[in-house]
Order: sequence, then structure tokens, then C-alpha cells
Amino acid sequence: MPNLTPALRIGQTLSGLETTTRFALAVLALASGVYTYLGVRGLLDGDANFVFFAAIIYSAAVSVGIYVFWSYMMRLLPLMTEVGQRLVLAAVMALGSVMIIAMSSWLNAAALAGSAALEQHMAVTLEDYAGDLDAAHANALSAQSLMPDVQRAAERFSVLAEQEREAGALTGSSGSGSVVQLLSQMSAQLQALTGSITASQERVSALFETGSEHLSTMRELVSGPGEVQPRADRFAAEIVQLTGVIAALQETSVAPSVRRAAEDLSLGFIAPVADGQSENLVIRQDLAMANIRDAVAAQSTALADAADAILNEEPVAPRRFVPLSTAEAVLRYAGDFIPSWAGAISIDLLPVVLVLIMAVAHSAMRRDTALREDAETMTAGEMMRAVALHNQMLATRSQAEPEPDTDAEIAEGATEPEDRASEDGEESDDTVTALPSRGQRRGDGPQRP
Repeated sequence: MPNLTPALRIGQTLSGLETTTRFALAVLALASGVYTYLGVRGLLDGDANFVFFAAIIYSAAVSVGIYVFWSYMMRLLPLMTEVGQRLVLAAVMALGSVMIIAMSSWLNAAALAGSAALEQHMAVTLEDYAGDLDAAHANALSAQSLMPDVQRAAERFSVLAEQEREAGALTGSSGSGSVVQLLSQMSAQLQALTGSITASQERVSALFETGSEHLSTMRELVSGPGEVQPRADRFAAEIVQLTGVIAALQETSVAPSVRRAAEDLSLGFIAPVADGQSENLVIRQDLAMANIRDAVAAQSTALADAADAILNEEPVAPRRFVPLSTAEAVLRYAGDFIPSWAGAISIDLLPVVLVLIMAVAHSAMRRDTALREDAETMTAGEMMRAVALHNQMLATRSQAEPEPDTDAEIAEGATEPEDRASEDGEESDDTVTALPSRGQRRGDGPQRP
């Protein structure tokens, strides 16, 4: 193993991890199919057997599709060598990822966070209806704020009537005359209006208490134990009753009644005929009733303006509760369940990481292979052809070289001893013949000079 090249090491590592990769991909596809089944089952309605088989078939198709798609990507994308091919397969992988999210990931998120999303929907709806109940109650109470003004006006007319009866505060003559009758009439009308406001206040309190009870029941359903769907059904029933309470609070407001009563004070003012025994008393009674008319008109205008201010307030708009399925709730409140969405998408798109790892590994193998010498990648057949070509080149070269001249070499060798002897200063003997040290052929006799 230490003597192997990096490319061979990477290849052996990938081969060893192939079984692990297949197993991991199969487990991820199976997990996605299981959660897809749970999500689909919450969307389908009908017979239990139909829902079961339909959800099983859909989840099986999703699991097979995810496994096959990522198997193709793991096999083909790392083998692409050109940039264009890689970009095309990367675009295909991105398109497939979007399709997987559309057909599986949101259902996985519905299975993971569907119940919590429905509870979130009920909690948001509860807060909205609680605000509507408070607004309707506030509008009804604002109409109750007119009661002190009405009570003060009624008491003022009553006091004037009593003073006129006992001391003649307005006409100068005591007793029960036309002025006293008119003041008593205005006081009685305002006291009747006060009574209607008081009765309305009691009804408003009762309606608000009933609405609060419905809200308390709804809060228990939002955070209660057990399956979420039955609780959602009961929650919807409570909303229907609470909507009726809010509408009743809107109709209980006494502001319209006060507005009409204020108009009646001035428009329906009927002064009695002066019944004084003297002409002077009749004139004083007419003047007092004219002043009373002006006071009633002013009081009527004040009450009408106060009632108009209440009536101009924006009423509570009717609200409609829309039940949601688990998948729809997950989509609507996706921002509140980001961890669940991240987990659901990661199950389906985790093989992207494996594809990128394999692409990097194959790229490293190709770079290392390109840097190696040709001899490291030469096959046995190529080696045999190279040796045969080398032997042929050596044979051709030996045939082209000339043979050496043998007679010249012998003559040259015969003169070497004589030269060497003369150089050493030795005396030569005419009877001694020097034999050549090399180049002498067999059968040749000694040569004399």
C-alpha cells in the first residue's frame, strides 16, 4: 500500500466505500419515504384502506426516485472531464433537487412539524379573536361613557323643577305650573335614557364574560394533550360561538340609542301652554320655557356630538376562521419551523455532499494520473514491442560499421618492441629475433629484420 500512487490509493478507497455509500443512500431514501407517507396520510380523505395504499404507493415512488436519481449523479458526474459536461449535469442535479423538495421535503416537514404548525395556527387565531373581543367590548364600554352626561342633565332638570315648585326659581311664583311640568318631562326622558344605558351595561358585562369563557376553552384546546385534529375541530366550534358573542357586543352599543334620544330632545320638544292666573305670570312662564328650550337644544347637541364620536369609531370587522391541514399549516408558518424544514430538506439533499466528494476524488485521480511517467503506465505488450525495436536497431547499427585491417595491426605490433628497445638503450643482437607481443597468428614463424 505505501508503494502505491495517490491515484491508486484514492481508487481503492472509493471501491472500499462503495458498499457504505449504497447503504447510506438506501437508508436516506427509506427515511424520506417514511416521512413522506406520514405527510401524505394527513392530506388524503376517504376510506382507511384507500388512504393507506395511496400513501404507501406515493412514498415508495418517492423513495425509488430519490435512490435512482442520486445513484445516477454519483456515477456520472464525477466521470465528466469537460467543463460543459459538468455544468450540464450540475444544472440537472439542481433541477432534480428542486423536484425532490416539491414532492417530498414539504411532506417530510409536514410529518415532522405538522401538529406544531396546527397548534401555531390555532394560537394565532386565538390571539386574533381575543383582540376582536377586547375591541368590541371597548366599543360597548365607550357608549357607557355617555351615561354620566345623561345623568347630570337629568339631575339638572329635576333640580330646576324642584326649585321652581318650591320657590319659583324661574318664574318667581312657586307651585306646579307649566314650567315645572316641562322640566319634569325633560328629566324623565333623560332618566329613561339613563336606565337603558344601565341595562345595556349589564348585558355588555354578561356578554364579555361569556366570550372570556370561550377564549379560556380555546386556550386549553391549543395547549392540551392528545391528537391535534380533534382539538382543532372543537376549536372551530368554539370560534363559531365566540363570533356570535362579538357580534352581540357590537349590537349592544347604546350610542345609536343615545343619538336618537338626543335628537328627540330638541326636535320633539313640546312646550305646554302657560297656565298662569295673571298675564304677568304667563309672560314669565313663556320666557322660562324659551330658556328651557335653549338649554334642551344645547344638551341635545352635546349628547349628539358625543354619540357621533363613538359611532365614528371603526367597528370590529367580522373574521372567518379557515381550518388548515398539517401540510398547509407548515407552508403558512414556515418561518416558525425553520429547524424542521432544514431537517426535512437535509434528508433528501444530503447525497449532494457525497456527489461533490466523489467528484473531487475523481478529479484528484485524473490529475495524478496525468503527472505520472509513461513507463509507469506501460503495458506488457508495449514493453515487448519496445524491446524488439531496440534489438532491431542494434543489429542494423552493427551491420553498418566497417571491419578493422588485420595486417596493419600486425605490422604495427611488430615495430613496437624495436622502438621500445631503442628507447630503453638496450643493445640489440642480430641473432635474436623479437617476437610480437600481440596480433601474431598461429603457424607464422619468427620474422627477421
